[in-house]
Amino acid sequence: MAIAKAERLMNLALCLLGTRRPLSKRELRESIEAYLEAGNDDSFNRMFERDKDDLRELGLVIATVENLDGEVGYLARRDSNRLPPITLDAEEAAALGLAAKVWQQARLAGAASGALQKLRAAGLPEDVDPYEAHGALEPRIPVHEAAFEPLMLACRDRRPVVFDYRKATAAHPGTRHVEPWALECWRGHWYLAGWDRDRGAERVFRLSRITGKVRSRGTGFTAPVPDVVTVRETVASWAGEIADRSALIRLRSGSGYPLRAKATAVRELGDGWDELEIPYGHGLDAWLVEFGPDVLVLEPAELRADVVDRLRAVAKG
Repeated sequence: MAIAKAERLMNLALCLLGTRRPLSKRELRESIEAYLEAGNDDSFNRMFERDKDDLRELGLVIATVENLDGEVGYLARRDSNRLPPITLDAEEAAALGLAAKVWQQARLAGAASGALQKLRAAGLPEDVDPYEAHGALEPRIPVHEAAFEPLMLACRDRRPVVFDYRKATAAHPGTRHVEPWALECWRGHWYLAGWDRDRGAERVFRLSRITGKVRSRGTGFTAPVPDVVTVRETVASWAGEIADRSALIRLRSGSGYPLRAKATAVRELGDGWDELEIPYGHGLDAWLVEFGPDVLVLEPAELRADVVDRLRAVAKG
């Protein structure tokens, strides 16, 4: 059924694009086999009107013209259905290719491929390859979380969602009702920024801690959506990118290179350990836990306690 309709729509689009003069319903019916097989005029008229509306919804501009005899005809002028030439520099093409790779990993490969094909048809130069890396290092943004695709669509459509979320300090997940704003990638991890309805405040959720399925709940947001810059700053803050203090840690020699890159001071202690002073902001405890036994927090005391609580939660399963 779906294939037959797609073929019928394609034939109608080709007829409307290929004609130099408006074609009447009668002429279109005689030109398309599926319309000839319609049982009666009423069936054909309903089928034709649905197909015409579907093509317009897909973006085809169909003109309706009435001749001197009062007969209505239809055509799709090529000049009205042609996009202007599209030009992308190397940086723009690289960004487009990176986005397409994210879509492919998120099980949206068909949409990504279709979008790039449309850009080619619209004038993207053949010598510009959006998938090609434009430097010695190729950036990659992995997407492994099953929650990415439904949350991306919920952000786009402004649909509230419900999901089970396991905090790093909790042994069991809890239910969250969220109005999703945007997805951001920090340190190789994806985060969702949005409005937590239960807590009445903005929150950031790491996608890898979402358990089970993401479900849609109701329509419409109850809280205003901030601009993109504000959302990104919120994600950066909750991901530990904004620091207002310093922390003192011990780090096993030869490990924790991301921590060493952040350190403002490093002192060798001997016996296979170094002492580092690193910026301390929200989310640092979650980051330190990832290094396991290679890190020991010395101060401040609240950071040490947060890391211990997270490790205990992990031990409890």
